[in-house]
Amino acid sequence: MRTSIPLLLTTLFSMGVSAHQQDPLTSLPTSATNSGAPQNVLVLLIDDLGWTDLGAYGSQYNESPNIDALATKSRLYTQAYASSPVCSPTRAALMTGKHPSRLKITTHFPGFTAKNPKLKEPFKTDHLPLSEFTLAEVFQSRGYGTFFAGKWHLGGDGKLPTDQGFDTNIGGFNKGSPRGGYYDPYKNPNLANRTPGEHLTKRLTDETIDFIKQDHDKPFFALLSYYAVHTPLEAGPDKYEYFKDKTDTVAGTKAFLIDDAHNSRTQLNQVDAKYASMIWAVDKSVGRILAALEQQGLDKNTLVVLTSDNGGFSTRKQGDTRVTGTANLPLRSGKGWVYEGGIRIPLLIHQPGQQVQSQHDTLTTSVDLYPTLASVAGANTSEDIDGTDLLMLDNNPSIANQRPIVWHHPHYHGSGNTPSEAIRVGDWKLLKFYEQDTVELYNLKQDIAEQVNLANSEPDKKKQLLALLDKWYTDNGIERISLIE
Repeated sequence: MRTSIPLLLTTLFSMGVSAHQQDPLTSLPTSATNSGAPQNVLVLLIDDLGWTDLGAYGSQYNESPNIDALATKSRLYTQAYASSPVCSPTRAALMTGKHPSRLKITTHFPGFTAKNPKLKEPFKTDHLPLSEFTLAEVFQSRGYGTFFAGKWHLGGDGKLPTDQGFDTNIGGFNKGSPRGGYYDPYKNPNLANRTPGEHLTKRLTDETIDFIKQDHDKPFFALLSYYAVHTPLEAGPDKYEYFKDKTDTVAGTKAFLIDDAHNSRTQLNQVDAKYASMIWAVDKSVGRILAALEQQGLDKNTLVVLTSDNGGFSTRKQGDTRVTGTANLPLRSGKGWVYEGGIRIPLLIHQPGQQVQSQHDTLTTSVDLYPTLASVAGANTSEDIDGTDLLMLDNNPSIANQRPIVWHHPHYHGSGNTPSEAIRVGDWKLLKFYEQDTVELYNLKQDIAEQVNLANSEPDKKKQLLALLDKWYTDNGIERISLIE
């Protein structure tokens, strides 16, 4: 199905969301989370999970009852963003509280090699520097036990989770997708094969539950980083036939938007039974983990965060007919792009004792989780980080709305995107595409789908945001893209 950009407007729906190492422990205000006995912290990071992939965020096809139940008693964020449209930079931002460009981590490792590129990409490293004081090291410094399971993708031997503040590493190595697929044998150097045919999502959950059930003589920080729902798309152990039937009877076949201006092909509807069964498997595992916390009496003293590392995988280069997993409507495009579909993500934060959902429109990115979670451990973070305690921002939305948020992706990507960048301040967002030498400007409050380009009709706003973008690059010493000489 070939759909024009104007015709896409008729398909959009109005969505209601049901719902340099240094001592970072300087004297800054902390949030209200730092009170009473030390809290445990559990972060559930779901790879490539799109903004509308969950029932709690409006999906009418995928089913996520356990996560949706968690959402009913969590802080649900409607304008949470990944720090990058791809995984490794966002993970680095979460671990350090710094914009990934300051770390020279500007694309996934090892990156994408374009054929006949017109632009010269800036230098990028291939690991998270050991000199960074990671979030795990913050917790270690406060007497916490630390645990990691799943996808790492921030470096290989000598730069693994156990080199970056985690006491335990199960399954984390330098690769970003499961080398052996989602069923044992895993071909993972840090995850021993156990039972042929065992499902990877279940295995990582089993390992995390085993950790939760240990006798803990100190609080813990645990990061369960699922490989799902990243490609390869392989049906989960349950519900594939159920979702296939749902596709045939309700959802219909996949439809695509062809965007000639950006030479891209974007999936428009959520209809992939394999992908839905992968989400179901993650959701089932989340339910098991939450039940384990309750059984151990730890639910009353454990803060739970659930989020993603970039937008849903919906877009490829025009003419590339390989599979895509999901759709991000009403958001434009998907993973790998600086449009909303590539960077806006789900974010739930459940605080111990919270029983009613609170919705927050706070503009926030992955860097904010570092100081937010550090404050749970009673740690104050240094001025060298870029993030701000999210719970403090919630109480000061005007501050959050005034912060320039920048996405710097000076690389070619397998999704078809070319080197690009974007800046958002308040309701306004400007995008710059270097190969096309074009600028786009949108008012997201009026146009969440990024369909009405105001770059010509709002010249003053365009000039203001371009100036702010230039200032951000200068202030942070960030190298931009350049033409190949």
